[in-house]
Amino acid sequence: MHQQSKTEFHKPSLLMAVLPILLTIVLVMIQLFVYQDGSPHIPLAIGALITSVFGYFRGYAWKDMQEGMLNVIHTALPAIFILYVIGMIIGTWIAAGTVPYMVYYGLQVLSPGYFLAAACIICSVVSLCTGTSWGTTGTMGLALMGIGEGLGVPAHMTAGAVVSGAFFGDKMSPLSDTTNFAPAVVGTDLYTHIKNMMPVTVPAMLIALVAYTYVGFDFAGGEINQEALNVIVVTLQQEFSLGVWLLIPAVAVMYLALSKKPALPGLFAGAVLGGIAAMLFQGDSLHDVFNTMLNGYRSDTGVAAVDSLLSKGGLMSMNWSVTLIIAALAFGGVLEKTRCLETILETILKFATSNTRLLLSSLASALGVHIATGENYLAQSLPGRMFAPAYRGRGLHVSNLSRTMEDAGTLSAPLIPWSSGAVFVAATLGVATLSYLPWAIACWASLLIDVVWAVTGWFVPKATEDDIDLWAEQEADVLVGDELMTGSEYRNDIQTSSV
Repeated sequence: MHQQSKTEFHKPSLLMAVLPILLTIVLVMIQLFVYQDGSPHIPLAIGALITSVFGYFRGYAWKDMQEGMLNVIHTALPAIFILYVIGMIIGTWIAAGTVPYMVYYGLQVLSPGYFLAAACIICSVVSLCTGTSWGTTGTMGLALMGIGEGLGVPAHMTAGAVVSGAFFGDKMSPLSDTTNFAPAVVGTDLYTHIKNMMPVTVPAMLIALVAYTYVGFDFAGGEINQEALNVIVVTLQQEFSLGVWLLIPAVAVMYLALSKKPALPGLFAGAVLGGIAAMLFQGDSLHDVFNTMLNGYRSDTGVAAVDSLLSKGGLMSMNWSVTLIIAALAFGGVLEKTRCLETILETILKFATSNTRLLLSSLASALGVHIATGENYLAQSLPGRMFAPAYRGRGLHVSNLSRTMEDAGTLSAPLIPWSSGAVFVAATLGVATLSYLPWAIACWASLLIDVVWAVTGWFVPKATEDDIDLWAEQEADVLVGDELMTGSEYRNDIQTSSV
């Protein structure tokens, strides 16, 4: 078959753009709901193949589509490295006694009545300070799961509260990669982006805390299974040498994050410190530490609640998540390379004839890309690039778009079963995505509040003259009706019309 040069490629029709996505979604749904198998790896890999076949018959060479896959996978390599390091952190912090000490101490001071609200607040503070929802979930979140089990709080509720707090903090932290990525894509600055997220994020968190407090009343009147709780406490005392000094690895990681040190070396330092603490305080050998970093910690106390909580971590434990991320990224990469996503987004953009429609369309598009590909970076970057000129053309501040991208990317990540965020949470906390989803209140409430502000027009700031000057300086694209112009041309038109 004749292979076209890159300059001859045309966008596919809407049917040809949507069909490979629909076929892939059908395969994923069959795997998840018909076969009751939570591993969508193969359906996504087949989806990448289906899309490649469609691209081949449109004239794309395999090397071009492979390039598209590899380019997208390359952008996620830092996140994959961080995921592996977090696996090592989980293993060494358990071996060191850091996580067991958090569980032990938490069982002494927390009560069932306010546990869910406290878990949400604790995770939000840690995530806000460190900028990583994954790191918070894998350390503090894991400890809170053990505390919740000891207090008799259902695991899916605890997981939901952990997710709400961890991903809230990630979204609002200036140290988070996604919080820096979203404004960079649309062309605004970090702190304007964070400020404009407040009208969505603060109400969502308040709703979550009220709900967790209300639900806590049901547990406050109940009796704690003191015997089971005592078994956990005594077992932890017997298995580990416990003390406040075991928090040194956690304090070090938070210090490095607050000092704005790069995430990967900072987290790896936490894993190494955990290994050192395991040797100094728990009597592990260097070989034990290496094995824990690779394969995780294996608890054999004979107490099921303790063993299921502590038998986690290790670099190898992240392979399930990493392979799923790679499959999803490959699928998303070939969709982008063959211009399928571009066709879909441009079609949606034609219906965005008002501010409300534009806001809702960008939110729906970002969610659609996230659901189709399972990749939050694509959910932010593709709609962000496509919709930014339209926001400028309607005189809206582009931070409205970056806020939408953040909600559809960061906060929806733990809600989509095949998204990397949900995969990590489910594997780490041991709770299925669809089980904790209703209790991840701050995440889905933010999306609903986005819809409310889009419909009412509240908290949707307009572009200022300074913003328009910035567009002219950046020569940013501005879409006015069907006409695409540069920022300087747009400013000149405004100045001319105002004379």
